[in-house]
Amino acid sequence: MSLFNESERRAILKNAPLAVRMRPRTPDEFVGQSHFFGPGKLLRRMIDADRLQSAIFFGPPGTGKTSLAEVIAGRLSAAFEQMNAAMVGVKEVREVLERARDRLLTTRQRTVLFLDEVHRFNRAQQDVLLPDVENGIVLLVGATTENPFFALNAPLVSRSQIFRFEPLTEDDIRALLARAIADPERGLGRYRVRVTDEALAHWAKICDGDARRALTALEIAVLSQVKNPLAPPEEAGEIAIDLAIAEESIQQKAIVYDGTGDEHYDAASAFIKSMRGSDPDAALYWMARMLEAGEDPRFVARRVVICAAEDVGNADPAALMLAVAAMHATEFVGMPEARIPLAEAVTYIACAPKSNAAYLGIDRAMADVREGRTVPVPMHLRDTHYKGAEKLGHGKDYKYAHDFAGGVAPQDYLGVDRTYYEPTEHGHEAKLKARLEQFKRMRHGETDCTAENAENAEKDGKRGKNKNKEERPERKETAE
Repeated sequence: MSLFNESERRAILKNAPLAVRMRPRTPDEFVGQSHFFGPGKLLRRMIDADRLQSAIFFGPPGTGKTSLAEVIAGRLSAAFEQMNAAMVGVKEVREVLERARDRLLTTRQRTVLFLDEVHRFNRAQQDVLLPDVENGIVLLVGATTENPFFALNAPLVSRSQIFRFEPLTEDDIRALLARAIADPERGLGRYRVRVTDEALAHWAKICDGDARRALTALEIAVLSQVKNPLAPPEEAGEIAIDLAIAEESIQQKAIVYDGTGDEHYDAASAFIKSMRGSDPDAALYWMARMLEAGEDPRFVARRVVICAAEDVGNADPAALMLAVAAMHATEFVGMPEARIPLAEAVTYIACAPKSNAAYLGIDRAMADVREGRTVPVPMHLRDTHYKGAEKLGHGKDYKYAHDFAGGVAPQDYLGVDRTYYEPTEHGHEAKLKARLEQFKRMRHGETDCTAENAENAEKDGKRGKNKNKEERPERKETAE
């Protein structure tokens, strides 16, 4: 790098925002992402062994993607080229790749190409990178807030290590703020700054894991207290930052939520699993997060109805009725009032006994229909209403259930030995289980099913005639 370029870089850095000036310079200065960059973890090992070829960093803003790319370049003594995929095309990318090739051939220095918002490249633009990435001409570090398995093409993903960045913890944020307050060269150590613990805690919480937002709030709070910005820092006097100033120096919490991306599906998954897991507090939180972020309340209502049927089922049939009522109430009143019936249904479902027996039963039955041999309708159960049905033997020997004690006839209704519905011992379903076991014994003739009303049925011609009738209107015959 020439002296002119270095002087230019220093001038730009001097006037850069605090969040840019405080970017880490070494791996030890980097804060957060210890699950893959902590001592002994995968990315640290790859860098120490000089075996990192290319990487994709994805996660929410302000979690250190750009900073870590610069740290990697510094650790490898590589040239650092930074581009935004939304602002460049194939021509500019080819120029960078050509410079990287020349640099490697003439000085043997590698190049780290940091490509921000890499998901904005189309397939053709991504393909331009593949040969030089594969040959090691350039070490690509792509950054994206989108899931790379959906946003990037498969060849580029297969040639890259994928690292997911998580929001920084409150302790991480406080550590970064303390470092910025104390650093006299890049931070605010030139001023005599005193920040209360309450102010630091507020920034750490409200920034929602975004280091950039927290550092920007600190800088605003300090510089807005300087009476004469042109005076030397030592003449500014002590700058005290309390909770009130901290609250005025940062915007209200912005919920990171993509209604069509990972956040949408992750929150919905956590919501349903919390109801299924009988935790009403967690279920309310995840629902609140979705609703506060602008999620369609009808989507939430549909999840509630599904959970009531799938996870509560016959253990408490009232859960489905309440869920459907909440769904209709959501359509009728809309937000923000819809949150109330939804909360009523969610907490009821979370606290209800659970059974997925009906859900498993229909899935077993449908699998048999799809994959097994089709079971013919038994002759005694077939329709008797059309011409010639009796001659074909339809309905013969059908036993009218109401003619037997308990309303259960000793009769087969399927024709094959299958069990699909297996009730649990949970809630109301325990009663259904006991009743079903009794019904099975009666249908199989193991319990007395004496036709106590058979004699009366013989005398009642109308009733006898209706034995074979089904609960539906008679079908009109069509002309042959």
